[in-house]
Amino acid sequence: MLDLSVIEDPRAAAATLDPIRRNFLTELREPASASMLATRLRIPRQKITYHLNQLVELGLLQVVEQRQKGIMTERLMQATAASYIISPETMGELSPQSGSLRNEFSAVWMVALAARTMREVGKMILGARAAKKPLATFALDTEIVFSSAKDRAEFSKELTQSVSALANKYHKPAENGRAHRLVMTLHPTLKEQL
Repeated sequence: MLDLSVIEDPRAAAATLDPIRRNFLTELREPASASMLATRLRIPRQKITYHLNQLVELGLLQVVEQRQKGIMTERLMQATAASYIISPETMGELSPQSGSLRNEFSAVWMVALAARTMREVGKMILGARAAKKPLATFALDTEIVFSSAKDRAEFSKELTQSVSALANKYHKPAENGRAHRLVMTLHPTLKEQL
């Protein structure tokens, strides 16, 4: 089972949004059969079997074991991943296009950049898994408390200058070089709900 799987197929995305099927995926983080789920969830086995077959067809479930029980073959199934994320790719033409929204102080552009990152890195994760190769990435996450809007603006200015200097230092177009994308965001943290 993968830690995370990126969903690009709109049909698979729709299946994960269905409460019944999402519940099956959650329950099947550990292998179980349709009969075991029927007992656990108090749903008729035939109804469960229909949904499980659909989830297998969509690549969200896999058969991990088959065993004979009398004249029946019991299939133990497991979710293909512990968690899933739906790529903006599933939205097709409705997916945010970061190029048309460019404005470094726009929250909408920030979300469009995040969508592009999900789309691009999601595709690379799938490709790296298929090739059985690692994917060279780096992520950084931190929290900063600014005492004023002026401090936040100064930080943004200094960060831009520092990143520009580093980019100029390390950017070396070469025949065997590989382009990398750097996206940085700065936004307020969500306030805790009471």
